[in-house]
Amino acid sequence: MGEAELIFRELGPADDPRVTEDLLPLLLRLRPALSGEQFKELVTEGHEQGLRYLIAYSPFGRPLAAAGYRTLVTSRGRVLFVDDLVTDEAARSRGVGARLMRELKTLGRRGGCVRLELDSGVANPHAHRFYLRHRLDITAFHFAGAVELESRS
Repeated sequence: MGEAELIFRELGPADDPRVTEDLLPLLLRLRPALSGEQFKELVTEGHEQGLRYLIAYSPFGRPLAAAGYRTLVTSRGRVLFVDDLVTDEAARSRGVGARLMRELKTLGRRGGCVRLELDSGVANPHAHRFYLRHRLDITAFHFAGAVELESRS
């Protein structure tokens, strides 16, 4: 498929039927443990926090790739942060992810961002190679831990 044939659409909040029909199946490829309730919370509350989803469609309307992103104001400047980036397995190595990455960078430039940033799980070397090919550098370690509730005595 030629990259010029892709159609990009930003999906709205959870009441847009394409969110469930087009976005959810793609996100489940990346996050298979995501429940329906978590998904609804993600797209509803996430939208309120600035989370947007950009979907790459084939000319026939088939969703091929998706990216969740938001603009953050940080001490490093304004950043386009990509929460999720996924390409359908059948569309990989066909330029879809590369085109989606370019669209994200364009959105970042339009939004006054100085950087595009994302996190990637340590066990995903295929994604790491893709990000390095697209001139993203490994600039930090991301640490995470559970927020433990205080016990009441």
